Amino acid sequence: MPLLLFDLDNTLLPRDAAYRAWAQDLLSEHDLPPGDVDWFVTLDGGGYVPRSTVLSAVRRRYGLDVSADFLIAHYRRGINSHIHCPPRHIEALRAARAAGWTLGIVSNGGTRPQLEKIRRTGLGPLVDGWVISEEADCVKPDPLIFEMAAQRCGIAPTGDWAEHTWMIGDHAPADIAGAELTGLRSVWLHHGRPWAESGYRPTLKAAGLPEAVGQVLAARNAPSPRPGARSDRPLRKATAGAPRRATALVGARSGAHPAVAALDLASASASATTGPVREPVAAGGPGVRNRSGGFAVIAEARTDTGADSGARAAGRPGPGPDGLRPAPATASATAPVAAAQ
Repeated sequence: MPLLLFDLDNTLLPRDAAYRAWAQDLLSEHDLPPGDVDWFVTLDGGGYVPRSTVLSAVRRRYGLDVSADFLIAHYRRGINSHIHCPPRHIEALRAARAAGWTLGIVSNGGTRPQLEKIRRTGLGPLVDGWVISEEADCVKPDPLIFEMAAQRCGIAPTGDWAEHTWMIGDHAPADIAGAELTGLRSVWLHHGRPWAESGYRPTLKAAGLPEAVGQVLAARNAPSPRPGARSDRPLRKATAGAPRRATALVGARSGAHPAVAALDLASASASATTGPVREPVAAGGPGVRNRSGGFAVIAEARTDTGADSGARAAGRPGPGPDGLRPAPATASATAPVAAAQ
């Protein structure tokens, strides 16, 4: 079945708008000049400047007598309180679902904040699965994270699966380069920006998510609508009974975290399934819809404020923007892919 993958921040969710709203809140709470919000936005770099850099600069500029931990907690609560999924984006997801597509999310970022965004915005029930770089120990543009996303959506990443898969995202070095390296077609959300990469290009470009989904659905390889599929009803009913927990599976990868604690499926994913529950399978074979509740894992020793120390101790780059780790220096056949900073 054809697969449509989405980036999370500034693709499905307007992350930059939520950041601006948080900055406005902080300025208001401390009776600081509201016009300084543009300084915050410049400092943020679209989320690719490490949070430690951003928040340290904020503390120095305004002489805030608060701890770094307090400020990062304030930031996490604030940005997620303002995050939302626009109705037109929800409609686009439902249209793709009704047209016969399997849907998934591939996000670079920290597990806790990204899962919180998925939970708060109600995206869980609208997709078949997701993968987040921290819990997967794998970062876009590495092709492995796209293969893991396919597995979690119930599609085996074997044979000609890539020929029937599209990726939609706004960040060229992660989303579009990753799609090219994996052999996927892609749509770049330009948000009014010119294309600046010379070594690779997206299949298509779009101003926003609804347009991008429309382009994919109009492509020649678009599947036939599912029999009886409707875009105006929930994808599944909630399963009655107590919340479930599942043993996590992070995929076959050297260096993957062996000790993990699975999140509560009911609260973390905001999604459920109907009928008997089957255990996740590593080979990407048949499974219940949206198995990512069982895959969305957090290493037991990690916290939002201390994740980078464990990552560096293991020899991996620490989280950067919004918990992101810089992308590895992965090269394509045409040119090296720059790491997101």
